[in-house]
Amino acid sequence: MRVLFAGLSEKSHLYTMVPLAWAFVTAGHDVLMANSPSLTPVVTGAGLVAAPVGTDHALHQDMAGARDSQDADVANWSHLGRGQVDWAALRERYEISVPWGFARYNDPVLDDMVALARDWRPDLVIRDPIAYAGAVAARACGAAHARLLWCADVYGQARRTFVELARDVPETERVDPLAEWIDERSRAYGLSCDEELLNGQFTIDTLPPSLRLPSELHQLSMRYVPYNGAAVQWDWLREEPKSPRVCVTLGRTNTEAYGGDYVPLDDILRALGALDVDVVAALMPEQAEQLGDLPSNVRAVSGIALNTLLPSCDAIVHHGGWGSFSTALVNGVPQLALSTNVADQETRGRTLAQAGAGLFVHHSDVDAGQVLVHTRRLLEEPAFAAAARRLRDESAAMPSPHALVTQLEGLVADR
Repeated sequence: MRVLFAGLSEKSHLYTMVPLAWAFVTAGHDVLMANSPSLTPVVTGAGLVAAPVGTDHALHQDMAGARDSQDADVANWSHLGRGQVDWAALRERYEISVPWGFARYNDPVLDDMVALARDWRPDLVIRDPIAYAGAVAARACGAAHARLLWCADVYGQARRTFVELARDVPETERVDPLAEWIDERSRAYGLSCDEELLNGQFTIDTLPPSLRLPSELHQLSMRYVPYNGAAVQWDWLREEPKSPRVCVTLGRTNTEAYGGDYVPLDDILRALGALDVDVVAALMPEQAEQLGDLPSNVRAVSGIALNTLLPSCDAIVHHGGWGSFSTALVNGVPQLALSTNVADQETRGRTLAQAGAGLFVHHSDVDAGQVLVHTRRLLEEPAFAAAARRLRDESAAMPSPHALVTQLEGLVADR
């Protein structure tokens, strides 16, 4: 079987695809990773075959120059389900997100993605949930088509809500910016937009079922397997910590692509120095260089993979990113999420808190004293650790990527 992974030009999103891609490879299937040219070294560094398509976008530079745009309500897809929003508000959301977000990611790669699919003829396309170029490519070559989520399925939920609410809007007044964009861009291939093109035949979800949003789509469960790129098991990670260990990380993307962090990292690390704990700040070199003198129980390290660090941790303070959230979840580590409005971060932060496995604070409300209080709670109240272990066990019971490959083989053959 030939499997084409259609990615979005975000490194952290690509990392979510790597374990499943390798599961297909080791099961004997041919795999290509289609993405914009800038991610070719990331793909080949993972030992996979890259298929560069199109050109790179300039979205990161624009977002770094307009930091407030990520905090605008339009970036937050967490409250777009049934009973939370009306049709006009969703239409306005699409009117902004389609040209300034979805199209910026997809237009530069769409033509080449379709050409690749028609030439290589994959049996299955697995795509990022907002890599609509992959959806068009799958339809253009007749392949089966699955979305692989790196988030709670807020985009799928919002779309279903939009379609349901549109039934009550007079047909002459209905405007569908997402479908109109797909129609315009795919007309050259003899295609048009429909809900199966937008959703695929299958949705692969790595969230434990208890944390998922309601959905009527054909969902397939897959255990989250952390992949953080290059990883080293340093000697000190094999030593038993002499006191509870707290990881602090603000991820890669904010620093590398979006122009800096959202919360006062230096102040947070100094505040945590008041606890009788071992604080490990897993940082990018750019972040570490900006720090002053740190308390004796706080150390800043660069180039450490979270999947090597978190098994020794008793709590994590992070920025709400998918990789940090999911790696902590599968390791049973209580979390303090200092999240932005982007995508599903608020949804995941709040559902984690409702499950009792962590706490959520919107980054605009964060101060160092508050982080200290919340971190102390995570360490001292046993209920947090117990709930985190329950989610870990729920995740561990989900099918592995290898098991999912077998399931997808059958589904594609049946189709």
